[in-house]
Amino acid sequence: MESGRLPSPNDLLVLLTVARLGRFNAVAEALGTTHTTISRRILALDEELGGRTLERTPHGWELTELGRAAVSAAEAIEERLGALAVTIRGDQDPLAGLIRISTIDGFGAEFVTPALVRLQADHPRLDIEMLSATRKVSQNRSGVDLEIVAGRTDVSNAHAIFISNYFLRLYASPGYLAERGTPATVTDIAGHSFVSYVESALQVAELGHRSSQLPTPRTTFQSTSIFAQVAAVRGGAGIGLLPNFMVRPGTGLVPVLATLFQRQLPLWAVARAESLRSPLVQAAIDSIRIEVDRRQDELTG
Repeated sequence: MESGRLPSPNDLLVLLTVARLGRFNAVAEALGTTHTTISRRILALDEELGGRTLERTPHGWELTELGRAAVSAAEAIEERLGALAVTIRGDQDPLAGLIRISTIDGFGAEFVTPALVRLQADHPRLDIEMLSATRKVSQNRSGVDLEIVAGRTDVSNAHAIFISNYFLRLYASPGYLAERGTPATVTDIAGHSFVSYVESALQVAELGHRSSQLPTPRTTFQSTSIFAQVAAVRGGAGIGLLPNFMVRPGTGLVPVLATLFQRQLPLWAVARAESLRSPLVQAAIDSIRIEVDRRQDELTG
């Protein structure tokens, strides 16, 4: 460093947040400031360190070699500040602050939500933001600490941790089957109405009808919401390809072609390496895994 000055701890912590979220706008929102301020703090840090800490890529901001060294120092600062905060509060709870999680719709409501509610109950100073979106893993890191996604993962700037497999099966309402008949073979689907995701808006191809190898149905009812799909199947709109865990006892839905057709998809937790080292992210993943392990039969049964 030409100036001989130590870098600002605040600027190092800003860099750490950029490394975790990947986008200045997301960092500004998380820190309660502006994009311009974040950019100014990073420029100031670069001047203090005598080199660039970040480089822009198609996947968002990525750390340079100097940036990785600076983030290591920032993580140490964060850890010591956390320990100091525990001392000041007079308790032993190191988990405090904001964690932002993006998750697929149905699994998010049924599994991620109770896992995070339990985590927050154990750590009352923890703030949680959960975004629901059924999409493939983000290539430009969408401004969240952690993503829960289904299907294939193909990312070069993040790590994917396997959570579980789950099954999608065919279901219909008793009233629909009484009126239209029960398919005896997969090819019989061609004579029925089908409930599924909106194909033109679907990012996870494995969830759609087109990739299911089922024949083209007579008519379709498509929705971007899995909850709307379940309601449509329950209301007699057609046969639906639904996650096993969304069809609980008492919903009144009947399995269709139970021994002839099913699909299995993996669930992944995806995050940058810097995010995975965060105690908040580690705690969130652990809590989700506990929920999944406890209710594994709902996913695969």
